[in-house]
Amino acid sequence: MKLSLEISKYPLADDYIPAIADFIERLNAYPNLRIVGNTMSTQVFGDFDEVMAAYSKEMKYSYEKWGKAIFVCKFINGDLSPSDA
Repeated sequence: MKLSLEISKYPLADDYIPAIADFIERLNAYPNLRIVGNTMSTQVFGDFDEVMAAYSKEMKYSYEKWGKAIFVCKFINGDLSPSDA
């Protein structure tokens, strides 16, 4: 099964850009996932199990490295990746 995930991360720190950039960079390291970013969110497309495993691992890593943050997510079954990205 394919999965589409949209993530917005809100670090609870004054210097929030490095925590967001690190999270996105780490997601981009997964070769089987398609990552599409914009100024408001990051979208992840791929196999359900791979998307969920990557998101779980990187969210945990983010909490451990950067501290408190809010993650707002939308999940939908299927690959809804844009054809022009």
